[in-house]
Amino acid sequence: MKTAKSKFSNTDEYIAMFPENVKEILQQIRATIKKTAPAAEEVISYQMPAFKLNGMLVWYAANKEHIGFYPTASPIKVFKKELANYKTSKGAIQFPIEKAIPLRLIKTIVQFRINENSEKAQRKLKEKTGRKKSVH
Repeated sequence: MKTAKSKFSNTDEYIAMFPENVKEILQQIRATIKKTAPAAEEVISYQMPAFKLNGMLVWYAANKEHIGFYPTASPIKVFKKELANYKTSKGAIQFPIEKAIPLRLIKTIVQFRINENSEKAQRKLKEKTGRKKSVH
């Protein structure tokens, strides 16, 4: 399993260090995110697999007893009812390794984050173009 000194240059390296059952779960999550956000860039951020699209989208990581899914704070509030059976904190969700991973819920959260990041990017663009003043 991962040590504090591990450095990963890509998601394949990260996933490769886990036992087969965990690798399989990580690959399912990865595939779900890729299918949901095909334009997103796969990166390693905070030494975890992550996806970027108009900013950071989501992170995920294997832990001893669970898979951590880190979609930022807002989806955890928005999907509070759907997440009631899982341990959550401000920006994290814990999916127990021994239970089925809710891939449909992950897909829904990723779609939410895509929309959230897209809206934020559009607002920034409007602010940027709105501040420009014509010089005559």
